[in-house]
Amino acid sequence: MKLEINKRQIDAHDGDTVLAAARRAGIQIPTLCHFEGLPPSGACRMCVVEVEGQRNLVPSCAFPAAAGQKIQTHSARAVDARRTLVELLLANHPDDCLYCSRNGDCQLQDLASQLGVRRRRYFGGRTPAKLDVASPSIVRDPAKCILCGKCVRMCEEIQGVGAIDFIGRGSRSHVGPAFDEGLNVSSCVNCGQCVAVCPTGALAETRAIEEVLAALADPGLTVVVQHAPSVSVSLAEEFGLKAGIDVDRPLVTALRRLGFAWVFDTAFTADLTIMEEASELAHRLTTGGRLPMMTSCSPGWIKFVEEFYPDMIPNLSTCKSPQQMLGAVVKTYLADRIQTHPSRIYSVAIMPCTAKKFEAGRPEMGRDGHQDIDAVLTTRELAELIRMHGLDLATLPPDAADTPFGERTSAGKIFGASGGVAEAAVRTAQFLLTGQAGDPPKVQALRGMDGVKEFRTTIAGREIVVAAVSGLGNARKLLEQVRAGRQDIHFIEVMTCPGGCINGGGQPRAAAPEAVKARMQALYAIDRDATLRASHQNPGVQRLYAEFLEKPLSHRSHELLHTSYEARQPVM
Repeated sequence: MKLEINKRQIDAHDGDTVLAAARRAGIQIPTLCHFEGLPPSGACRMCVVEVEGQRNLVPSCAFPAAAGQKIQTHSARAVDARRTLVELLLANHPDDCLYCSRNGDCQLQDLASQLGVRRRRYFGGRTPAKLDVASPSIVRDPAKCILCGKCVRMCEEIQGVGAIDFIGRGSRSHVGPAFDEGLNVSSCVNCGQCVAVCPTGALAETRAIEEVLAALADPGLTVVVQHAPSVSVSLAEEFGLKAGIDVDRPLVTALRRLGFAWVFDTAFTADLTIMEEASELAHRLTTGGRLPMMTSCSPGWIKFVEEFYPDMIPNLSTCKSPQQMLGAVVKTYLADRIQTHPSRIYSVAIMPCTAKKFEAGRPEMGRDGHQDIDAVLTTRELAELIRMHGLDLATLPPDAADTPFGERTSAGKIFGASGGVAEAAVRTAQFLLTGQAGDPPKVQALRGMDGVKEFRTTIAGREIVVAAVSGLGNARKLLEQVRAGRQDIHFIEVMTCPGGCINGGGQPRAAAPEAVKARMQALYAIDRDATLRASHQNPGVQRLYAEFLEKPLSHRSHELLHTSYEARQPVM
């Protein structure tokens, strides 16, 4: 159907809202509360437009497009309404932009600039609010909340956790956890997806930059760093480069120039994880163990199971995540090789995920009073650290990660995408169950952005069913099927964030779906062109077993690379 927007004839589809039709035509209407893919809430009214025949301005996110409509998106009346809304929001907003983590990356700040808001017109007492810094992963500043509701919708409608909601009415309305307590005692799983969608500085990751800088300045410490598989294909966006560019080699150079003594690739222990996890799966399949076996790489997912599905804890793999496995071997095997005490090693992990900060602090993730990982930086924090030191990622020369934990196969690299862990596990499980080192099976069904993917294959004469799920809301649906009696699935990969680590809560904000897909495609391009495409082919992992770990599922590997989990009481 045809309609007119800003005196231009454009096409609209049945079921389109005015906002959807305008955006498809390249006409930008500002929004604060709009959540792509979810029904409109119309909470912020920033997207109001003037429609001929309508007495009042209408929210374009909720107003249906119709043939013959005549619409003005930036009429004087619409722009004035938006300016007034921004002015009212700013009247109750802190004036600390220079110190805010979102300075220069704040939608409210951008709107104020676009609408020419240069002075304060509204004055009055501001709503009192208390900073919540109790969570190991997320800082919550209610004073900067504009009540758009995007964090609430993400937590409830996408992730199915419901850790935060609107509390109070009228001018007392605010967003918070149950009983207005801290996030640390709520059902929050630390995934950071709320941080990713927050348009202001009301939600941010707990910073570790200052601690890392202090460690780098301490001559008595050996500071080592690892970077996750998805970081190298997303970091470039923080520096204005095209989405999906792999900056793995320049990233290593940047980390060395920042002062890290050793630079390792977490994809190495992704391969190590697969050796342990595929061996565990093969053992369960051949001995009648608890099925379906579920992955344990994603710490938000682990906490979700501990809180909401404690009866399924035995289904979880006992393997630690690649981050924690590398932390464990750094403070044992590497410490012995370089002849230093583990307490003199400061281990940093660069992750796409805020929940990794929580995971690093779990009491079971260490030994002898030392945590395996001392600090976790998100991709965003890494970008800040690089800019702080005046480095230009686009011009840095390439370099390679250090041995003994710098070698990887492409199976470890695709861990960053939803379906990648399952695909890597299938490749090595085939080898373990058949003893044959053939070409990796084609598992196209496990690739892509779908929230639930399933793949069926036959290995050693036995049909194996594998599922890959991303987003905890989707995980809940599949777990309910298993609870209801579904028994055909043998292996389930779950990633907390929609699309996997490439879309983690610590990745560059406001990423369009096309950018997330580009990150995923970059990982699979690396896999396509790789020589070693299965984790059991990694020569570094083979050496580690020969010199230290003995074999998968050995006593030593269980001591260092495996763990257990316990039920938690969820706060509803």
